[in-house]
Amino acid sequence: MHRLPLGRVPDRGPGRRGQVPVGEVVTSYQSAGVDLEGAEAHVRRIAAAVTSTWGPGVVGAFGGFAAGIRIPAGYRNPVLMMTTDGVGTKLELARRTGIWEGVGRDLVAMCLDDLAAAGARPLALVDYMAVGRLDAGRDRVIVESIAAACSEAGCALLGGETAEHPGVMEPDAVDLAAAALGVVEEGEELGPHRVRAGDLVVGLHSPNLRSNGFSLVRSVLGDALDEHAATLLEPSVIYAPRVMEAVATGAVHAAAHITGGGIPGNLPRALPDGLGAVIDTATWERPAVFDLMAGRGVPEDEMYRVFNMGIGFCLVVDPSRAEEVTAIGGSVIGEIVPGSGVELR
Repeated sequence: MHRLPLGRVPDRGPGRRGQVPVGEVVTSYQSAGVDLEGAEAHVRRIAAAVTSTWGPGVVGAFGGFAAGIRIPAGYRNPVLMMTTDGVGTKLELARRTGIWEGVGRDLVAMCLDDLAAAGARPLALVDYMAVGRLDAGRDRVIVESIAAACSEAGCALLGGETAEHPGVMEPDAVDLAAAALGVVEEGEELGPHRVRAGDLVVGLHSPNLRSNGFSLVRSVLGDALDEHAATLLEPSVIYAPRVMEAVATGAVHAAAHITGGGIPGNLPRALPDGLGAVIDTATWERPAVFDLMAGRGVPEDEMYRVFNMGIGFCLVVDPSRAEEVTAIGGSVIGEIVPGSGVELR
């Protein structure tokens, strides 16, 4: 459950709040940089946002040590699946610009879409936010954005932890991670075991970078980061609801969440030995942000190796039923063939 932060990082530099003079021994949490009253206020501020995601299946109370969720009715042999992920170095750009509204959505997308790639319906998520120092406005915005994304995806935000790290993180530093729980009927998991040569690949389109490749972006753009910050910080699409709708048709054999590594690095994870994929890159329009990267000298093959390039999720589907899936979203971008890896054409 959301609990009190663990401590506060002392400021670095003369005259800054929280700095402990060299050689001075402190004997209180406050003088060591820990603001317990501020921590308690943070928990009160986020309570409504967190509990707004709770449905009748949630077991527990806000502020407890743990919470649970009932498995929905209708499963004969439910299999619980879990995943964990973070936002990565996109947070550095958010810190630099003060634009925090989308990073919670990024976090939820990274976790829930991993569950959806296995065919698992997302049930619950818990988050972990590590900060150098509590910031009432920023921290509330982040948690509220996590909660809003969970609500949109039909997933309960059961709780989490906000931790301050004295002496470890810079005062304005933030890191975000989460773990998510989902459920799938045993024997109905998506995966390589269901894929056959001739299956088609349906791509779900992404309008932006999502939450991957930002170490390269920051290196390439340098001082131009601020100029393009609004575009770069656009939040991720959450594919899980659409994917689960497609899975319900019975036409989907496997799926791949296209994150770091792009299509070449992620689609093979959904394919069995002996099968590869041919992807026609002319079948979708890539977002302008990738042209920006190309204009800065990033080679085409490197971009496909790092970024999603406009396809954030791939579904491997029965070729006779591809139209059922594309009616829900996306378009056919390739085919499964004998071989290995991904060939981009």
